[in-house]
Parts: sequence; structure tokens; C-alpha cells
Amino acid sequence: MFASALTLAVSAASLVTGASAAAAASTLKDAASPLYFGAALGVGHLTNASDPTFAKLAKQQFSAATPENEMKWGVVNPEAGVYEFADADTIVAFTKKNNMKLRCHNLVWHSQLSPYVTALPLNKVKAAMLQHIKDVVEHFAGDCYAWDVINEPFNDDGTYRDDVFYQAMGEDYFEIALKQVRAYDSHAKLYINDYNIEGGNAKSDAMLALAKKLYKKGLLDGIGFESHFILNELPGDIAENMERFTKVGLDIAVTELDIRYNLPETATTDSQQATQYASVVNACQSVKRCVGITVWGITDLYSWIPQTFTGQGAALLWDDDYKKKPAYKAVINAFVD
Repeated sequence: MFASALTLAVSAASLVTGASAAAAASTLKDAASPLYFGAALGVGHLTNASDPTFAKLAKQQFSAATPENEMKWGVVNPEAGVYEFADADTIVAFTKKNNMKLRCHNLVWHSQLSPYVTALPLNKVKAAMLQHIKDVVEHFAGDCYAWDVINEPFNDDGTYRDDVFYQAMGEDYFEIALKQVRAYDSHAKLYINDYNIEGGNAKSDAMLALAKKLYKKGLLDGIGFESHFILNELPGDIAENMERFTKVGLDIAVTELDIRYNLPETATTDSQQATQYASVVNACQSVKRCVGITVWGITDLYSWIPQTFTGQGAALLWDDDYKKKPAYKAVINAFVD
């Protein structure tokens, strides 16, 4: 009789605790704590007076942010010696005011690169890269929790992308870039960020090999798993693959999460998407050094997906009308359960 009563009491206490946790977690950031839960923020949406809901949700729901485009080379440094920091500064100020971690994104990337860089003779590219890093990192020093220093450096087969940086410096450009960031912001976490490395494959194997070399030299702190997923095509070994990197000594972050599918949206796609968002959260939570998750936007209304993948969309947690989708609740439940 005593054992049964004790069991009932423990069960009741567990139910109360679970209910309390669910009730307390009224936002994504509350549910995720102590991990961060962030969103990509575009300054045009953040400051749009005709759509105040975006900024309202950004500060209410998220504990971290990534500038969507405002720190990319082609935006912030469009011409040699010319810097346009105002839009990025607006996002920095917003994150400071609302106590959000700032993932600064990004410094060295083949895409959205200023034309002046690709027009340079290869023997001038290293100096341009070092100058860009110095000027940009000095400007934001102390503001960034982490920097995506190098973005998308691999092809899917695990070979290095043959971009202007690789052509000019070979594999050495990783170390050169990372050392330069360390020199001008010693406190920021330094990441390499890429897509299609979420599961075990040739690309993630190549990233792991590079990460080991750079970590041993004290130059790398983490790997960003972009996680631009397609519904029903998520790797089944996300957690196991994350563990491979954390065993090296690195942090892991899910940096650009969205889950797209062929439209139209239906009850079935909503349900499947919710389950798969929860599986990503569970994978991160199961890995001790997975430090946080960032979704690549807030509302489907402004998602990059429809313009990039014809006929696909509905990839985020709020729909075009800012209605919470089943995936929103699934994420919270995955954190608090």
C-alpha cells in the first residue's frame, strides 16, 4: 500500500512539474533555455512600420539573432575601402536592447561577394580578405557571440569549393581567415558553417577532417549545421553526426533551420513538418555541446524559399498571416517534455 501511494505521489508530482514547465514555456526562448533559440532577422522587416508584428515576435520569442544579409561582404563592403554598416548596426542595437545573442554572419563566402574581389588578380585576394576581416570584425568587436567566419566551403562530394579564396590561397585560407578574426575579436566563438553536413556523408567527413586540424591549432570553436531541410528527407543520424564533431572538442549549432515542401500546405504536411521540427530539437538536446538552434526567418511571408525553389515553401513556424503552425507547438513541446 505504501509503495503504491508513493508511486502515485511521484506520478502526480511529475504531471504537475510537466504541466508547470509547459505553462512556463510560453515562448520559444523560454522553452529552449539554457540553449538559445534564434531567428534570422532582415533589417527591412525589423524596421517596417507597416508590419510591427515581425519585430514584436523577434523580441518576444527569440533569445538570439543572425543578420539575414546585412553583414555579408557584398552588402557591408560593396567596394574596396567602402563600408556600409548602418543596417547591420540596426540589428546589433536591436539584439542589445532585447538581450539576444548575436551570431554574426558571415565573413568569407563565395556567394553575395562584392565584384571587386573576384576582379582582383589572385595574388591580391589574400590582402583583400585580410583587410575586409579586419575592418568588419573591428567594427563589431564585442557585439558578436559567434562569427560564421567561413561559409559553405565544400562541394557535396567533400572537395573544396573552387572559389576565389581557394584559388588564391588553397586550403591555407581557412587558417589565415580564422587567425585574422581572432586577432581583432578574441572573445567571439569562431565557426565554419555549411549545408548538407547534417548527416554522415562525404561532405560532413571532409568538414570533420578539416575541423580536427583547425581545432588542434586553437583556431576553431564550432561547426554550424545550416539545416535547410526538405520534408521527409531529414537525415536519420543527425545526433550521431553532431557527436562526431563534439568529440573533437567543438560546439555545434543548428544555424539556418527551415523545413520546406511542395505546396500547397495541408493538414498532413503540417503534421509531418511538426514532427520533423521536433526531431531536430531532440537531436540538438541529446548532444551536450549543441548550444542552440536558429530558424532562418520568422514568418513564411518573408521566407527565401519560394523565390529560390519554385513551388516550395511553408518552411517556418508562422504562416503568411503570422498564425502559429503546428511546428511551433511541436518545438516547444520537444524542449519541455
